Parts: sequence; structure tokens; C-alpha cells
Amino acid sequence: MPQIDQISEIFASQLFWLVLTFGLIYLVIGRGMLPKIEATVDARDKQIAGDLAAAEAARRTAEEIDEANRARAEANRAEALKVTQAAKESAAREAEQKVKAADVQGETKVATAEARIREATEAAMGDIETVAAEAAQEMVARLTGKTVSRDQADNAVKAALANG
Repeated sequence: MPQIDQISEIFASQLFWLVLTFGLIYLVIGRGMLPKIEATVDARDKQIAGDLAAAEAARRTAEEIDEANRARAEANRAEALKVTQAAKESAAREAEQKVKAADVQGETKVATAEARIREATEAAMGDIETVAAEAAQEMVARLTGKTVSRDQADNAVKAALANG
């Protein structure tokens, strides 16, 4: 076989080109591209580390602001509770004063109304007595034919109402 016989003659040249090709690849990739890739990876790692540090600092700042806001909100809530309590007490006092004033006014109106009722009752009773006395005089005159004096009729009506 002639191919096997030629191996020894062309082996050296193929080995030379193999070493030369791998050497060029090593120089191009290893010496030219690899440092650029490593620099890019290192820059990315530094950027990530910087971003993480900034995020941690921002988180701490946000927690401090949140805590301050909570404290302020709690203080505002306490102040609002005080104001609300004071308003409730003031409203209760005002309502109590209004109720007292209304009670006094109501008692005055009731007393006035009772006085008017008493006066009206007394006037009505006086009118009833007058009407009853006149009616009694008339009835006695019609039934018996005798006349009764006004004083006698008034006394009889008063006695009947007192017993009645």
C-alpha cells in the first residue's frame, strides 16, 4: 500500500502544520482575545458588586425612612386620638349644657302650661257653675213653677259639685 509507505515522508510536514496551526490559534485566542474576555468578565463582576452594594445601601436607607415614617405616623395617630378625645369631651359638655337648658326651658313651658290649664279649668268650672246654676233655676221654675234666687241656685250647684 502506497499510502502507508508515504506516512513517514509526510508525517513531519503534517506535524509541522499541526503545531503551527495550534500555535496560531493559541496566540490569537490565548494572547489576543482571552485578556479582553477576562477584562469584560472582571468589569461585569465589579459592576455587579457595585450594584449590590448600592442596592444594600438603598435598602438600609429605605428601612430608615420607613422607620421614621412609622414613628411619625404613630405620633400623628396619637395626636389625632388626643384631638378626637378632646372633641368628644367638648361635644359631650355642649350636649349636656344644651340638655340642661332644654330641661329648664321644658320645665318653664310645663309650669306655664299647667298654670294656663289651671286657669282654664277654673274658668271652665266657673262657667259650668254659672250654666248649671242657670239651668237649675230654669228647671225648678218649669217643674215647680217657683222661682229660685241666683244665690240659692249657686249654693245648690256648689254643694252638688262638692259631693260629686
